[in-house]
Amino acid sequence: MFLIVGLGNPELKYEKTFHNLGFIAAGDCAALLNTKFKKKECEASVAEAFVGGEKILIARPVTYMNASGRAVKQLMNKYKLTKEELVVIYDDYDLPKGHVRIRPAGSAGTHNGMRSIIAELGYGEFARIRVGIRDENREIPIIDYVLSDILKEDYDLFSVATKRAAEAAVALARGDKIDLVMGKYNG
Repeated sequence: MFLIVGLGNPELKYEKTFHNLGFIAAGDCAALLNTKFKKKECEASVAEAFVGGEKILIARPVTYMNASGRAVKQLMNKYKLTKEELVVIYDDYDLPKGHVRIRPAGSAGTHNGMRSIIAELGYGEFARIRVGIRDENREIPIIDYVLSDILKEDYDLFSVATKRAAEAAVALARGDKIDLVMGKYNG
């Protein structure tokens, strides 16, 4: 079994914001695996797929970004998952817009959703896929920036990035080694 978590905020007003790129990538994962978000459990909207007889869960926590860890911990406990069976996709202000970066572990950096997950789980040794959002031409405070709408001229760039992140997450869920996934999708 494998759990893919895309971070975001559940309200419609956040749908096209930078902070919802994890939700968008989770939707791209569901599309790749030909499934839909049909059930609510553990404070998350969840889609299920089977690949080679193995169950893959795709989750979008409905706890809001800063409490994402609650939903992740509940899902991990309910399904008795290990840290090797988890990947989290989220936006990252520390990366240039449109860049995708996969890592096997790490800190939360400036991301409150990741800070919540690490605090709830008690470790940071799980795969993460970050989608860069920093735009050198926009100088506004980070809290305002992450909750602002993605500019229309950047839609295509971020659409490609979330699909790339989704492909990487699905590759990990199918059992590809993280080094191979990093080599193929980082950039």
